[in-house]
Amino acid sequence: MAAAADKFARLAALKPARSRPLPAALRAPDQEDALSQLVGAAVGTNRYGEYVSVRSWFPTPEMTEPSHGCLELLSKTRDQTLSKRNRAALGDTNQWLFLDTETTGLTGGTGTYAFLIGLAWWDAGGVQVEQLFMRDFAEEHAILHELSARMAERPVLLTFNGKSFDWPLLESRFTMTRAIAVPKPVAHLDLLHPARALWKLRLGSVRLVELERYVLGGSNLGWDRADDVVSALIPQHYFDYLRGGPAHPLAAVIRHNQMDLRGLAALFGKIDALLNAAHTAEGEEVESLDLFGLSRFLKGRGDCERAQATCAQALDLGLPAEYRPHARRDLAQHAKRRGDHDEAATLWEQLATDLTGDAQHGVHACEQLAIHYERRVRDFARAFEFAQLGLSKLRRARAKHRDPYSPARHARSEERLLRRITRLKQRMSTNGSGELLPA
Repeated sequence: MAAAADKFARLAALKPARSRPLPAALRAPDQEDALSQLVGAAVGTNRYGEYVSVRSWFPTPEMTEPSHGCLELLSKTRDQTLSKRNRAALGDTNQWLFLDTETTGLTGGTGTYAFLIGLAWWDAGGVQVEQLFMRDFAEEHAILHELSARMAERPVLLTFNGKSFDWPLLESRFTMTRAIAVPKPVAHLDLLHPARALWKLRLGSVRLVELERYVLGGSNLGWDRADDVVSALIPQHYFDYLRGGPAHPLAAVIRHNQMDLRGLAALFGKIDALLNAAHTAEGEEVESLDLFGLSRFLKGRGDCERAQATCAQALDLGLPAEYRPHARRDLAQHAKRRGDHDEAATLWEQLATDLTGDAQHGVHACEQLAIHYERRVRDFARAFEFAQLGLSKLRRARAKHRDPYSPARHARSEERLLRRITRLKQRMSTNGSGELLPA
């Protein structure tokens, strides 16, 4: 079914509605170029020589018009400060370029080549894919030159783990040519990081294949990975091809790269929908752990108000027991930050009396309650009670922990609690009536 859909996609690629013409004159491959003939590729030529170009248009995933809120959240990173010009480029999907590479090694380094550079962009409501392939190492300059030309038109990169792997590798390859300047993306959105925040709690693994299966809808995507190549074998398939081996394994690698690019485009659409404020309204069918992951992502990006609402919704939907203390602690911190100290105290008390949760959350809750009752309610006896309870929980937890860093952390917490207990003893009445001394 997926193969038939791809054939129709190639027919749809003949549609005249295109945003920009694809550059470079191409010719049909020579008879001996079995791989190019097998995948329907063409051969291009530039100042550095020949390269293979595979061009395909797919109707799915359909184009996603990004929301302003999504782009604001995704672009808030520690290492990327966007200028007004760069923000304008980020908001223009005509300047977007999805990028994914297939390489001769999975660890990077100066000896690793990107033998296939997959590019994609929104076009005519679907996804236009262009894959630049080098038939031997002598064609590397040619495909890098073409990549540089594409990035001159579309300087906003979207990748999956591209900040850590794909783009640093390509930067190294550009530098080692000593002839082609390294192109500078005006913005780079790496979707691995929001995907990890949103779905790692539920899925554990956030590999793109897993996200396609459990988040994006699997069989509804328009392609099928049933016969997909194993990623770890891709470098060996390329080396076998260089030694004169069969072309079919490399054809499977090219299709694998196409699916990765389409999955990347679909993933952006899903992230955009989740980060769009209207999407998390009550009644939406969404997993509680996904909502909790979203709340922590929003909190990390500074959207505390929406983070609190999303966290409360996740708790109402029914979080697994191991995550409920984390959610209550986050909600208590949100309440305290906005000045709702009574609500925060209610949540702290739920944590402090929860015998099934993580002891660390219980200790923290007891300490916060001791502070609340001492400073705000001025009920020193109640504050003393929670400080004592926190100390008891801490000492029990210390006996169970195997973390090498926990003794120092526990020692600091114990010192704080002991100082507080000593001070509260001095402030409480000693006549047995429990009355408070003047502050």
